[in-house]
Amino acid sequence: MSTIVINSHAEFEQYLGKEIGISDYITISQDQINLFADATLDHQWIHVDEERCKKESPFGSTIAHGYLNLSILPHLWEQIVEVRNSKLTVNYGIKELRFGQAVKVNSEVRVRCKLNSLVNLRGVSKAEIQATLEIKDTKKPAFEGTIIFLYHFVEQ
Repeated sequence: MSTIVINSHAEFEQYLGKEIGISDYITISQDQINLFADATLDHQWIHVDEERCKKESPFGSTIAHGYLNLSILPHLWEQIVEVRNSKLTVNYGIKELRFGQAVKVNSEVRVRCKLNSLVNLRGVSKAEIQATLEIKDTKKPAFEGTIIFLYHFVEQ
């Protein structure tokens, strides 16, 4: 899928209520999980102890942290939409996020996005995007929720 280019609030409005796109799949590796554990100080065995997980985990392998899955969202979003002419972009919030399925190590994930709402707040575009993180060959998503970005477009 090709990336959609958005240069202004008015261009963004064209996608209101529509599915905007789907990112490419990326693989969640054990190295990535370990680095995330180091960065967040969350070394729970279900994420980092491969041998114990083979024996004791209901998943049979390590799993990615839920917040690791969430943290890759901006990267995946940028595969779908390239916002130009914005002097500042801010992660503003998340609404109604639900983790539905564990992401096992070496799984491939992608995000599917729909623009639920777009509001002009005195020159700042507040975009509410329904995001679903899909796991390849799995029916249930890793998570679903609404992410909110603020785009400070340069006036044209």
